[in-house]
Amino acid sequence: MTGRGQNGEHSGVHRLNRYQRVGLCADTALCEEMQIIFQVYHKWSVNCGWYRGRRSVPRSDMMSYHFRGLFNVLGKCSKRGVMPTRIAKQFLEGKRWFCPFLYYKTVSGRDTERHGFIMEFITGVAKKDTLEISEILAGDYEGKTIKVNGAVHTIRDMGDVAFVVLRKREGLLQCVYEEGVTKFDLKTLKEAATVEVEGVLAKEDRAPNGVELRLNTIRILSEPTEQMPLQISKWKLKTSLEAKLNYRPVSLRNVRERAKFRIQEGIVRGFRDFLYEQGFTEIHTPKLGAKSAEGGANLFKLEYFHRPAILQQSPQFYKQMMVGVFDRVFETAPVFRAEKHNTKRHLNEYTSLDFEMGYIDGFEDIMAMETGFLQYTMALLQKEYSRELKILGVTLPNTDKIPCVRFDVAKKQVAEKYNREIRNPYDLEPEEEALIGQYYKEECDADFVFVTHYPSKKRPFYAMDDPEDKTYTLSFDLLYHGLEITTGGQRIHSYPELLAKMEERGMTEEGMEQYLSAFKHGMPPHGGLGIGMERLTMQLLGEENVRETTLFPRDMSRLEP
Repeated sequence: MTGRGQNGEHSGVHRLNRYQRVGLCADTALCEEMQIIFQVYHKWSVNCGWYRGRRSVPRSDMMSYHFRGLFNVLGKCSKRGVMPTRIAKQFLEGKRWFCPFLYYKTVSGRDTERHGFIMEFITGVAKKDTLEISEILAGDYEGKTIKVNGAVHTIRDMGDVAFVVLRKREGLLQCVYEEGVTKFDLKTLKEAATVEVEGVLAKEDRAPNGVELRLNTIRILSEPTEQMPLQISKWKLKTSLEAKLNYRPVSLRNVRERAKFRIQEGIVRGFRDFLYEQGFTEIHTPKLGAKSAEGGANLFKLEYFHRPAILQQSPQFYKQMMVGVFDRVFETAPVFRAEKHNTKRHLNEYTSLDFEMGYIDGFEDIMAMETGFLQYTMALLQKEYSRELKILGVTLPNTDKIPCVRFDVAKKQVAEKYNREIRNPYDLEPEEEALIGQYYKEECDADFVFVTHYPSKKRPFYAMDDPEDKTYTLSFDLLYHGLEITTGGQRIHSYPELLAKMEERGMTEEGMEQYLSAFKHGMPPHGGLGIGMERLTMQLLGEENVRETTLFPRDMSRLEP
């Protein structure tokens, strides 16, 4: 039992005393505390037993290995200028823990023992010494030296002075390079390089955000290996949509292009936050399925482990099933439509903002909920995204009140006012949608209009028919500046009525047994809707092509990037 004293002390304790004597650990009280901890830890280790490699090692020898490794670490820290007392203090405070052994294979293949591995604990988000634009504007930093990081958006070399504009997540920051003052060779700085700079903050009304940073130092974090394929530093990208989509990771770095998707973030944020306030539960439903909720032939079909499957056109079935669980549910997720439409308003994959709510008095409750969402979101955009709205020159629509008109009435109004023949009595043609939007803008100064009571023939089987006229449904579309952005309505909640509707359409229960079981066991009166996120963003920003407001569009001709 070499190295162990009568009181269960280990030679490691004496080794600590020796380190103290030679001046490597000068804090006597701390050393005494560590001695106590070492004794307790030693006794615990002896009781548990230690094993090294494939062969058993006597417990006392194992502790000898342990403490030798620990004190080797303390010695190495001393040689590097880090006092062992600091390490020991962190050990006592629980910020560090000394693991007894760490094994690895050397080049020769022999097992080698590496003592004193220190495991650190992560305790949360670490405070950075670099500042963001919002922190700079909110704080009292004028005349003070601060540190900022970012990407070099553009360089304007004026001779002895140069303006280096950094692109950060919150916008642009102008930095001033001065020959002989800034400790850096400007010729080595490239656009798109990422840097960390330090300098003195000063007011400058002509600069973005009214401030500029007069540089002392520049440290390069990374550099590009090729020139930019697009001039992203221009205020507006003067290139084709095709080029913007081909170089999407680069084109999105343009300030205006990036602002579009900040606005889109605000729309989704408003949808989520508003529905949370209204007692909705967020759900996440599968996108692979055996049967589509919408029916029809516009399905992406695939083989799923030797069985046929489809990509879901809608989360409809799952939303309805979950109404029986949570009463009110919503989801923001992709949907897939194999429609062979290569138009400015169609995508084959898009993000749908869906909700479904139970215990409704009628489909008007659904329209009221969407109106509330729009009002909440426009207020949120005005408050939190004013910078982006200003960059893009967006005027928010009026959502105080939204007119409602029956489908058949709207068709007649447009036909009469604009001298247009009604060609399709069962659906709205794109031109008719645009004219309805124009009609209600002229008559009511309305940006939105609800068109209700669509024909049953053009609605899914689960749509509830109007009890007063079963050729129409208790459903609606919301048009925004003459474009459909929402489809919704009341659903059939009675199991016998649902079966009767399916039978009327020649449908079978195959593949829908789970969906129908929810209705067998009782469902409340309910309804819901789906909003096309990209279309809503497109109309809000006044874009003409939905691909402009889609991060990475998927249409008939595009699978990359």
